[in-house]
Amino acid sequence: MKIAQLAPPWLSVPPSGYGGTELIVYYLTQGLVKRGHDVTLFASGDSKTDAKLFSIYPKSIGNNGELKNQPLSPMLHYIECFERASEFDIIHNHAQYYAMFLADLVKTPVVHTIHGSFSKEDVPQEDKRQTLMKFKNHNFISISDSQRRGLMNLNYIATVYNGIDPSEFQYSGEKGKYLCWMGRITQKKGPQEALEIARILKIKLKMAGAVDPVEKEYCDNVLYPLIEELRKENLIEYKEEIKRDEKADLYKDALCTLYPIHWEEPFGLVMAESMVCGTPVVAYNRGSVPELLRDGLTGFIIEPEDFEGESKWIIKKKGIEGLVEAIKRINEIDRKKCHEHVENNFTVGKMVDGYEKVYNQLINK
Repeated sequence: MKIAQLAPPWLSVPPSGYGGTELIVYYLTQGLVKRGHDVTLFASGDSKTDAKLFSIYPKSIGNNGELKNQPLSPMLHYIECFERASEFDIIHNHAQYYAMFLADLVKTPVVHTIHGSFSKEDVPQEDKRQTLMKFKNHNFISISDSQRRGLMNLNYIATVYNGIDPSEFQYSGEKGKYLCWMGRITQKKGPQEALEIARILKIKLKMAGAVDPVEKEYCDNVLYPLIEELRKENLIEYKEEIKRDEKADLYKDALCTLYPIHWEEPFGLVMAESMVCGTPVVAYNRGSVPELLRDGLTGFIIEPEDFEGESKWIIKKKGIEGLVEAIKRINEIDRKKCHEHVENNFTVGKMVDGYEKVYNQLINK
């Protein structure tokens, strides 16, 4: 197959640090090339790939929220892909909304994977929701079944889970000595809860997270003061961002990874990366968490504080209390089972299988 992979131009493929969408595009592109497909990757010029690389930008143009309010820069990038549509059997859009406006102008089949939540609280902007509804009959691939709940009436062709390369991580069967939190620094990712748990349990927290300028006020007024308090007790090691090759060491030596999210996260690579290293995950029951974690087998699922009703999970306590209780019981988790769970469900090979099936389906149709 001749396949165009359209990535956003904000970050390189793969990203040097944080960048979930760009990492998945990298894994998928490399996997397709290895299977003999003719792949063209539309991404920033500083990307690395075995596919043919095309970009109008020599370097990534930046991933902060201020730049993302400038729509013309990515549109110049996207139009190059669609002007060459006749060269491809299929175009796979990973670049969210703007590319949808171009899809109906070409005869080549186009499929969209939107690497974000569709829920009203996560996408409150009416223009974005109107765009999705305008193009609801396009071909969409969800990255979890829970992602669909945010907008049920899109034309979903399949669910294909994201995959990682286990060979990039190191497995450890030894119980770690510290708590781990990793991700983009934003309130909905739950960094405050992670800091609070470290304070309650007196267990060191190792935290790594990229800060977006739009979160500066939150970091300055809330997060950084909490970090300074924990530093006085030697309970925190914090880096704003770490390289991809540093992740494995952080995960594999941890007691568990904390994932107390407050949004309908459609996948959550952190969970898969942690588990493949053997490190269990303790997470709130939001978004795709129940699809990635196996409660009591690869970690614990806890209901958030505002949950009403009786929990179906092993630990009945809610909120911070539940997270603390889960960490106290973390020795019940077999680290080998965590690793095997990822190898059986969330690898690059599994992901490429899923997308190949969809491509063939759409091309034949």
